[in-house]
Amino acid sequence: MAGHDRESWSERAVCRTADPDELFADGAAQNQAKALCFTCPVRTECLAHALDRRIEHGVWGGMTDRERRALLRRRPAVASWRRLLDAARREHERRARRAGAPPLRAAR
Repeated sequence: MAGHDRESWSERAVCRTADPDELFADGAAQNQAKALCFTCPVRTECLAHALDRRIEHGVWGGMTDRERRALLRRRPAVASWRRLLDAARREHERRARRAGAPPLRAAR
């Protein structure tokens, strides 16, 4: 299941055709990779994948390796980032519906 899940979201990733060197850049060049992530419909899934698997290098889901390490240190008790981020997205959508805002664009 996990392998199939990975394939399904990664096939929709904006970076799927990007040069890997751009996604695994250092320093200021990481900002270009992060900018690509902000337009991606599967950004949350990508970030959860990297956090749950403790991937140490590259930009995933709009966060650098340093940013992900800091987040993992701040929230060591999180057992599943995928579940946490999915729940946060559902709550955000629920609140947006209550406020009359249009729903978040679903990942295709």
